[in-house]
Amino acid sequence: MLLKGDQLAGHLERELRPLYVLYGDDPLLVIEAADAIRAKSRQQGYSEREVLTVLPQFDWGTLLAAGGNMSLFGDKKLIDLRVPTGKVGKEGSAALQQWCQNLSMDNLLLITLPELDWREEKAVWFTALVNAGVAIKLMAPPLAELPGWLVGRLRRQQQSADLESLKFIAERVEGNLLAAHQEIQKLGLLYPAGQLSLAQIRDAVLNVARYDIDGLREALLSGDVARLTRTLDGLMQEGEAPPLVLWAMSEEIRALTIIRAGMDAGKPVDMLLKDAKVWGPRANPVKKALQRLSTAALEAALQHAGKIDRLAKGIGHGNIWEEFLRLGLRLAAVKQI
Repeated sequence: MLLKGDQLAGHLERELRPLYVLYGDDPLLVIEAADAIRAKSRQQGYSEREVLTVLPQFDWGTLLAAGGNMSLFGDKKLIDLRVPTGKVGKEGSAALQQWCQNLSMDNLLLITLPELDWREEKAVWFTALVNAGVAIKLMAPPLAELPGWLVGRLRRQQQSADLESLKFIAERVEGNLLAAHQEIQKLGLLYPAGQLSLAQIRDAVLNVARYDIDGLREALLSGDVARLTRTLDGLMQEGEAPPLVLWAMSEEIRALTIIRAGMDAGKPVDMLLKDAKVWGPRANPVKKALQRLSTAALEAALQHAGKIDRLAKGIGHGNIWEEFLRLGLRLAAVKQI
C-alpha cells in the first residue's frame, strides 16, 4: 500500500502494520515519519528494538535472524533497517522478498531508504515491500507549496502569518526543510502565540536556503526571475561547478528547441513531450515555457550557451556567472515572436 506523507498520522490512528517503508528526498520528513511509527509501536507493546544498517558486505542473514530471535520475555520487537544507499543487491532482494512472505505482528520491520528513481521503484524487491506493507514517499514540497507547509508548522505552536510573510520565509529556506523546521521553532521561542508580523519574521529568520540544479531548472522553465537570480547567486556562493550549471541550462534549452520546432511543424505537443521524455511534474512547466518562447528565441539561447561554453574553456572574455544570468533572463522574457 502506498501512502502520502500527510496520510501517515491518520493511518497510525487506525492501525499498525508489521511492515513500513519510508523513502524520499528530505531527511526531516523521513525522520519525523520514522519517529511517529516508533512511537506508535511502543504504545502497541514493541518494547525491544534492533537497528541494522546496510553497509558494504552487510550480511542479509542478520535481518532474517533478527526476525527469528525471540525475546526471553516474549516481547514484541521493532527491527529498524536502514539502507543509506538505497541499493540492496541480489541477496538483499531475496531476503526482503522472503521477509514479505512471512510477516508477523511479533516483529515490526521499519525500512528507511533515500529517494529512489522510477527504476528502483519498479524493482521486484521494492514492489514486494509495497504489496506486503505500507510504503510512504516523503518529498520536500516545491517552493510554490512551501508556504502551505509552513502554515501547518506554525499552527502546531499556535502561531500564524500572512501570505507575504510565509513567502518571505519560504524563499530563505527553499530546499532545506530541516532549516525551515528550525526557523519555525525559533519563532515559537521568540514570540508568543498569535499572528506574527512581517517585521518580526524579518528580524528572526535567516537566509538558510539550499540551492541546487533542479531548482535552477524549475526557475528557468517558470520564468521566475527573482528565483532564478537567487538560485544562480546561491550556486555561485556554494561553489557549484560552472560546467554543471551550463549542462543543466543547455539541456532545458535543447529540449525546448526540439519541441518548439515540432509544434511549428504542426505536431501534437503531447506527442512531442513524450518523444523528448518530458513527463510527470515537469510537463506543465515545459508547456508554459513553450508558450512564451519562439524557435528563434530558443536558437539564440543555444548560441548564447555556446558562448558560455567557450568561456568555461578559457576562450573569450567575460564573467561566466553574469552570462548565466543573462541567458536565464533571455529565457524568462515575456512571449517572443
